[in-house]
Amino acid sequence: MSKEQKSSWLTRNVIAIGMLSLFSDMGHELTTAVLPLFLATFGGGALALGTIEGVSDGASSLVKLWMSYYSDRIGKRKPILAVGYLATALMGSFAFVTAWWQFLAIRTVGWMGRGARGPVRDALLSESVPADVYGRAFGFEGAMDTLGAIIGPAIALALVGILSLRHIFLIAFLPGAITVYIAIFVLRDRPRVLQVYRTLLQSVTSLPKSFRRLVGAVGIFGLGNFAHTLLVLHTVSILTPSRGSVAAQRIGLSLYLLHNVLYAAVSYPVGVLGDRLNKQSILGVGYALFGILCLGFLVAGASLLLLTFLFVLAGIYIGIVDAMERAFTADLIPLSQRGTAYGLLATANSVGDLCSSVVVGFLWSHVSTAAGFLYGAVLTLLGAGALVTIPRCAPLKLESAQARSEPSDSAD
Repeated sequence: MSKEQKSSWLTRNVIAIGMLSLFSDMGHELTTAVLPLFLATFGGGALALGTIEGVSDGASSLVKLWMSYYSDRIGKRKPILAVGYLATALMGSFAFVTAWWQFLAIRTVGWMGRGARGPVRDALLSESVPADVYGRAFGFEGAMDTLGAIIGPAIALALVGILSLRHIFLIAFLPGAITVYIAIFVLRDRPRVLQVYRTLLQSVTSLPKSFRRLVGAVGIFGLGNFAHTLLVLHTVSILTPSRGSVAAQRIGLSLYLLHNVLYAAVSYPVGVLGDRLNKQSILGVGYALFGILCLGFLVAGASLLLLTFLFVLAGIYIGIVDAMERAFTADLIPLSQRGTAYGLLATANSVGDLCSSVVVGFLWSHVSTAAGFLYGAVLTLLGAGALVTIPRCAPLKLESAQARSEPSDSAD
């Protein structure tokens, strides 16, 4: 790729947002890795951890759509991003808590900041590059995000036994502080024309029909797309009788790490492919891969070779879906509605993830693991089918002209 081609997508904002995702994920994944260990010292077991995770995830979902809509309404993304990254950075204050409910309060505030900034960040990213390189931009961001998710737990694991858990939490302040600095001093808002005032409901209903159909497909897929930690749980459970609990746990965590590495590795290449081919079709392949993966777990048994292959598929599929859902959205939505659109997309994903994990967990516990995998396969394949029915349309070109008209945003 020539320098001229590179500068058309690797803008100042793309680099800044990539670094925001890298350091933010590094910080909060570092704290997440240590949280169960530290919580146990307060007598907080599975119930406390489940309450913290559930309440914080719910609070995050509540603010996604509203804050992204609000960023459209005020015509600014940067202030919301700065506050969101600051709230997430405060999770380093876990080091000072004295009771488990304080973890709950801090994690909830941090996750609300995460929920508020995610869709707004995606909107700003889509506004910062030409329309023909959306895939590259979102692929790069996804790769940086996942790299942070690998580095954070690795740091935590390396420091356990060397530093106290409180001191490990304090280290999380460093990447958090870097994100706040980038959000305030490096990131740049994109100029946009304010639209006629609309309520949140009016903003949602005025979104293009093609995008609302995409959200429907995302919702159907999400209802079957359960949390990947359940794949680890299944793997550990099925390997324990033949390999022992310790070896099974190590294999499960190693496969999950392999999954994350592949997620990071394929994000950018998939983005490039999406820019050259058809994002809708590639996203459909990603949806279908998860359905195939679920069917694969039905026959894999305790075969380590097959289990490894399925975790490879899991890493590849999520790299495809993460980049293509957001890049395809940018193709369908005008600048004035980007925030609301990404907020609705994130909300659909959050609700789907919550429902699917609860349903699959129930099926595994009260019916069988096969029932859970069949449920996941059917819903995700239906989501792929719903995606195919969306009429194909050319990407909006207004953003391309605007992005190229401001060379000051170039990284070169």
